[in-house]
Amino acid sequence: QVQLVESGGGLVQAGGSLRLSCAASGRTFSNYNMAWFRQAPGKEREFAAAIAWTGRTTIYADSVKGRFTISRDNAKSTVYLQMNSLKPEDTAVYYCAAASRGAVTKQAQDYSYWGQGTQVTVSS
Repeated sequence: QVQLVESGGGLVQAGGSLRLSCAASGRTFSNYNMAWFRQAPGKEREFAAAIAWTGRTTIYADSVKGRFTISRDNAKSTVYLQMNSLKPEDTAVYYCAAASRGAVTKQAQDYSYWGQGTQVTVSS
């Protein structure tokens, strides 16, 4: 089992920045690809960003590309999501997820472990 705990959410004005963190425990963090998904009110959960277990490969949704950066620190068992130039449409609950080594994907069904989520609200 892998336990994931997100933090760093909050209320920010449009154009501002936030950095989300996801701390993992339970199994060897470096064995897992990591991702961030988000779910806005009344909408389905959607992919935001993912990073390979090596840290050398990252993928992003078109909606966040150029504004968000995913990174990881395997020594701290933590993955981060730096969010810049935030927009009201970025408002959502953000979830951290883990998948066993393999190709990094955007598909939620490929991720076996999920955190409880952290709320991000961007005001206009």
